Amino acid sequence: MKIEIDNGSGFCHGVVTAIHKAEEELAKGGPLYCLGDIVHNSREVERLSEMGLITIDHEQFNQLHDAKVLLRAHGEPPSTYETARKNHIEIIDATCPVVLKLQQRIHQAYDTKAGPETQIIIFGKNGHAEVLGLVGQTQGEAIVIESLEEAKLLDMNKSIRLYSQTTKSLDEFRQIVEYIRQHISPEATFTFSDTICRQVANRIPNIRRFASSHDLIFFVSGKKSSNGKILFHECLTVNPNTHFIDSVDDINWNLLQDVQSIGICGATSTPKWLMESIQKAIMQKIQ
Repeated sequence: MKIEIDNGSGFCHGVVTAIHKAEEELAKGGPLYCLGDIVHNSREVERLSEMGLITIDHEQFNQLHDAKVLLRAHGEPPSTYETARKNHIEIIDATCPVVLKLQQRIHQAYDTKAGPETQIIIFGKNGHAEVLGLVGQTQGEAIVIESLEEAKLLDMNKSIRLYSQTTKSLDEFRQIVEYIRQHISPEATFTFSDTICRQVANRIPNIRRFASSHDLIFFVSGKKSSNGKILFHECLTVNPNTHFIDSVDDINWNLLQDVQSIGICGATSTPKWLMESIQKAIMQKIQ
């Protein structure tokens, strides 16, 4: 039986940088806090927790003083940095450069928009950490849409400046752009910035090829991962025998019967070591 790990799966550059920064700071000793899960994968969060990383939420962050806090790749709104300044918190900033550039674009668009007649629209997942950071650049005024159907509810008589969460579907974003182009009032203006991370977007055709080349696919991801849900759906589209698992414990061993090849792949938040441990467990099971 062939058991292959997808070389294109695993942490993106932004997540790799955040984890390296966490490991470097933890090696220095002393408490290190992380604002939110450093990555949407419970197994990696557990690993770093065992090394001493303390995960906190925003409420706990607001009560913290004279401490060291890591900001993960998703980024944070300006209010977080202001709280850190007031509370003498040292920030270890691991915001992904792609996200940081997007934040700056949206902040500039907000500062220069022509009054309330201009709408700043963000295509993204409501409540997602990255999206909260983006909306924060507009003092909460940006409108978040999650789909083409929600785009159809926008006021087409007002000007629109459209942006996207970095990990959203490129095809969906293009559909939204085309719809707005066709329906916006001639008196209004429409500009858009394709801010989708290509390292993430390019994984879709690659993972589709990988999934279609195996009899059985185990897609490894944390249940909180937005990117994981998207890539799992792509695998399932080309290979109905695709199964979402968080760890070895989720494997239904009966699925291994009558298959010649097994593919193991995952999200941008899935550590390579986790996929390797699943490969090893399968190999031990079939021996």
